[in-house]
Amino acid sequence: MKLFKNSRTRFGALAFTAIALAAGSAQAQFQERSFKVSNGVSKEHPMGNGLAKMGACTLAKSGGKMKIQPYWDGSLGNDLTATQSVRTGSLDMVLTSTAPLVGIVPSLGVFDLPFLFGNETEADAVLDGKAGDWFAAKLPAVGVINLAWWENGFRHTTNSKRPITKAEDFDGVKMRVMQNTIFIDTFKTLGSNAVPMAFSEVYSALETKTVDGQENPFTNIENMKFYEVQKYLTLTKHAYSPTLVLFSKKIWDTLAPQEQATLKECAAVGREEQRKVNRELSAKSVANLKSKGMLVNEISPAEMQRIRDKSKVIYERHAKEIGDEAITLVSGELKRIRGQ
Repeated sequence: MKLFKNSRTRFGALAFTAIALAAGSAQAQFQERSFKVSNGVSKEHPMGNGLAKMGACTLAKSGGKMKIQPYWDGSLGNDLTATQSVRTGSLDMVLTSTAPLVGIVPSLGVFDLPFLFGNETEADAVLDGKAGDWFAAKLPAVGVINLAWWENGFRHTTNSKRPITKAEDFDGVKMRVMQNTIFIDTFKTLGSNAVPMAFSEVYSALETKTVDGQENPFTNIENMKFYEVQKYLTLTKHAYSPTLVLFSKKIWDTLAPQEQATLKECAAVGREEQRKVNRELSAKSVANLKSKGMLVNEISPAEMQRIRDKSKVIYERHAKEIGDEAITLVSGELKRIRGQ
């Protein structure tokens, strides 16, 4: 009996030791690291909520060793320059929309096509499913790893000249757009004088009347205080802007498997928080923008259809550069989601 008891004790001790060694081995895979993250918006933006959640997650899972260090307001460079820094390995991470990457990965241009998504549910299903995985698989070849799809959200139009109530109201409006050929072409097709410009330069350009208007999600419009230099907000919902959480492949390849897994898991945790807060704030932002003096208007369904019809040529013009595979994949997923 005593022998059995001793054996059981030894077995328990061995099991405990094995567990402790396993835990120690897992913990040993984490090194003291601090990852710099570039972001074009301010800390108060929902991106800040997402990064806070992601950072808390990486700290917890790594035993306090892996830290996320955000930099705001484009202080490490605009989306284009920060993305290039991530590609070369001189910067760890960047949060950016897909638009600045189209010159590097043309297939991502599918997300810039006007009126692609009808609502957030469609966008989530496409980006978090096989289509999102397909695009993410293309990114390591250009030096970046996408940890998760976050969002900027649906984009709307502001200007200082007049309310936009019909397609013709775009005529002659100098409109700041992202540095992206599809956005430039879309607004030129609608009749605007499209001016590509880095996001960090937009407020000053609006203030000095270098441009008349711009287009962005509600939270960006409020967060960047565009209401101070813009009078009219039109609910065009002309594009949905995904955000990529990009990590440098050069640095990624130096990380232990458990460190990599933790970053992906925590980016997904951050995604849920960022999307939730972004969507909650979008409705509040419209009310806030009205209270700040902006005149907010919708476009009638008939006029919106005219604008959509006018924009259809963008699909034809850019199909070749985007590629049939990307367009077929996304359109097929949308048909499946819509039950068509």
